[in-house]
Amino acid sequence: MIPNHSFAADEHSNKPDKPEEACGVFGIYAPGEDVAKLTYFGLYALQHRGQESAGIATFEGEKVHLHKDMGLVSQVFNESSLGHLPGNLAVGHTRYSTTGSSRVVNAQPVVVETRLGSLALAHNGNLVNTKELREELLSRKCEFVSTTDSEAIAVAIGSEVDKGKDWLEAAISAFGMCQGAFSLTIATPKGVMGVRDPQGVRPLVIGILPTTPVRYVLASETCGLDIIGAEFLRDVEPGELVWITEEGMASFHWSQQQKRKLCIFEMIYFARPDSQMEGESLYSYRLRIGRLLAAESPADADIVIGVPDSGIPAAIGFSQASGIPYAEGLIKNRYVGRTFIQPTQTMRESGIRMKLNPLKDVLEGKRVIIIDDSIVRGTTSRKIVKALRDAGATAVHMRISSPPVTHPCFYGIDTDNQDQLIAATKSVAEIGAQIGVDSLAFLSWDGMLRATNEDPMSFCSACFTGDYPIDVPEVVKRSKLILEKAGT
Repeated sequence: MIPNHSFAADEHSNKPDKPEEACGVFGIYAPGEDVAKLTYFGLYALQHRGQESAGIATFEGEKVHLHKDMGLVSQVFNESSLGHLPGNLAVGHTRYSTTGSSRVVNAQPVVVETRLGSLALAHNGNLVNTKELREELLSRKCEFVSTTDSEAIAVAIGSEVDKGKDWLEAAISAFGMCQGAFSLTIATPKGVMGVRDPQGVRPLVIGILPTTPVRYVLASETCGLDIIGAEFLRDVEPGELVWITEEGMASFHWSQQQKRKLCIFEMIYFARPDSQMEGESLYSYRLRIGRLLAAESPADADIVIGVPDSGIPAAIGFSQASGIPYAEGLIKNRYVGRTFIQPTQTMRESGIRMKLNPLKDVLEGKRVIIIDDSIVRGTTSRKIVKALRDAGATAVHMRISSPPVTHPCFYGIDTDNQDQLIAATKSVAEIGAQIGVDSLAFLSWDGMLRATNEDPMSFCSACFTGDYPIDVPEVVKRSKLILEKAGT
């Protein structure tokens, strides 16, 4: 499902010119620890996954405490608000809206009431059958307060509980009603669940706190464990539910249809470079794709630079493989964040200076290779290229450490409708001309997957190929696949 808000044509240029991740989730069962504060720091480390809203729910016996609001984690919480979240277990969420507009009513965790007590749920991903699921639940006389698919999952679990099932039976039954991508942390009075869909499109990891007895932590990425001193144990597997209670952690494979399809963009861009996937940091993978890019698409230049921050590891790899010196050519203002104060018209016209500023004495008189991780609409790329030329670069060669994005995502990334994706309507040469570079090249699809050192079939790369691993209903497809609908 796409957001329930629409954008006018001129508003597209003000959106970040990147695929945007849906959410970060966190969960912890740790009696005797300050679970609210640990969850806060976990979410703080996962802030890059969503900057629109944040929330934490804690359980103190049967009683649930909830605090959530719009804004960054550090804006939503303070010592006072965290002090009003007592308990032995917690789930937390930081959100970028994909299904459901950006309003506080859609912030998570979602809390629903059942005959067994409250349930709090945090969701990363996107269902593709939200409409059908909501209709089924409405026929059961269930009530909704938001427009999110996440609430539909929580209400489905609650409905199964109210039919007489226990927490585990109800959850597993509800997950069978859900189609799409979902990595979940769920808190109940009895314990915390961590769940992944059968394809494992979105990540979810398990950590342990070095306490006696051992306590368990769940997070979207390992950086959410590192910040609180938890040790990475393993991934939650596709189609697995882990149930963490006073007895420890139990594992249930709720789906027999597991076929891992981890989103390849987690590797390229979304996850933090210090997070671990496939037994190594993502920094290492991004170095490799930079080296491959240098081998596939060399260019004659004086320096290699990266677009901060996500393009830098690949730029270093490109430099290492090509022998062309790496330099910092763009400085990022790390404190811009998401501001509700709109820049003046003059500032808008000056391009990207609020976020990126070129180093003139590094760039002047130089032939530059600039590395970025993706091009979505091309608006930011064009501004960056102009800024480099204005700073004195004599040639600008752009290299992209992923293939052209030609198809929208339906599994939890907010990509535009297909007609807004520049690579869906233009050739590489036409894109290069539009953004004003001397040359442009993308990493090959084969190279991107080969560099993972994993089975290439275990990744979802639908945004590059249009080969969607989870069936998407036609009505949902038509909402974004503009070109296919138009027959072009």
